[in-house]
Amino acid sequence: MYHEKYKLDELNAKRAIHVDRTTATFVIRNGRLVLEDSICEGGYIYVEQGVIREIGHGESFSRKFAGRSITVFDANDQWILPGFIDIHIHGGDGYEVMDGTIHAIEAISRFHARHGTTGWLPTTLTAQIADLDRVIHVAKRSACRFHGGAQILGIHLEGPFISPKRCGAQNPEFVIPPSMDILKHLTSIAEGFVKKVTIAPELEGALDVICWLTEQGIIVSLGHTDATFQQTLDAIAAGALHATHLFNAMRGLHHREGGVVAAALLTDDVVCEMIADGHHVSPEMMRLAYRLKGRDNLVLITDAMAAAGKADGNYKLGALDVIVQDGVAVLKEGNHLAGSTLTMDEAIRNMVRKVGIDLRDAAYMAATVPARELGLAHTQGSIAVGKRADLVVLDEGLHVVATWIAGRQVFAR
Repeated sequence: MYHEKYKLDELNAKRAIHVDRTTATFVIRNGRLVLEDSICEGGYIYVEQGVIREIGHGESFSRKFAGRSITVFDANDQWILPGFIDIHIHGGDGYEVMDGTIHAIEAISRFHARHGTTGWLPTTLTAQIADLDRVIHVAKRSACRFHGGAQILGIHLEGPFISPKRCGAQNPEFVIPPSMDILKHLTSIAEGFVKKVTIAPELEGALDVICWLTEQGIIVSLGHTDATFQQTLDAIAAGALHATHLFNAMRGLHHREGGVVAAALLTDDVVCEMIADGHHVSPEMMRLAYRLKGRDNLVLITDAMAAAGKADGNYKLGALDVIVQDGVAVLKEGNHLAGSTLTMDEAIRNMVRKVGIDLRDAAYMAATVPARELGLAHTQGSIAVGKRADLVVLDEGLHVVATWIAGRQVFAR
């Protein structure tokens, strides 16, 4: 892939790709555009001031831009997808969200942008309330800055209102019953920035909390829960229409008690997120979820922790010790899976290669569904005229070549 600022009679000039950190007017041409319902071969995207202004293909490119001096990126017949939106990230590149610093948050943002993620929700762990306060303040501050990484779209509070029986890699020391006072405190200091809360619906007081969160327009997600099938249905009726990392840290399928998994899979309105690394969920179970939910109600996440992008070794997940071997993170004590080292481009590859789904559907679950859930479908989540130029170019092996966020190129390989 290359870029050149030229008039069209100079089309053969080639230079190394350049990382342009300003919002510019440019064209990406000669790509396979992955649109919501089709693939546009030999397509181009015209971007003006960070917004997609025109989409076309083939001969119309030369007619439209003949004689104009404009920056053009040649995609060399590679895939162009909407930027990925990851609504469940704990860390990456050696840093954790719970570090609670601007430096850590922005390093995580830049790391995931290199893997095609253009928007994300920093995700907390079950921790002391003071630590959650600090992370909320830091994430809000960082969201207001351009730092060359994925845009922070809000915060996901994963806990502390979870089941002691289904902590997974969460620290049981800080698990507490649902508290309206604590929740109102956290959402108040966030000033509308809390977008998603994971909760175990079987806990006393949980249904009241679910109703209140739903009234505030916050996504309520069923997770780290031992709820029965009926308890889950009650929570869904109260407004909990999302499931946190489906299959993991929840009561699973059983032929005499369907639990959370059956209720989430069988209820059309529930969106299920899935860690598509092949370790948390086997390929055949990923295929089952896709068959039952379809692309419209399944969202790909990484649940990435600090070791994402780093070598095997010893790491932390909050206060808990983690060992990573062959890219799989587990707690040193208890041997629970402890987040993942997954990136979104790898999740795409896994869904296409291991599960056997169409790239268009994989992109839809990585971008369009999360944008819709966050109320951003009018501006993000797909390649369409009028939407923000959040774009990722993938090569034939589905590895990231370049990433743009609102028209700013933040990564080039």
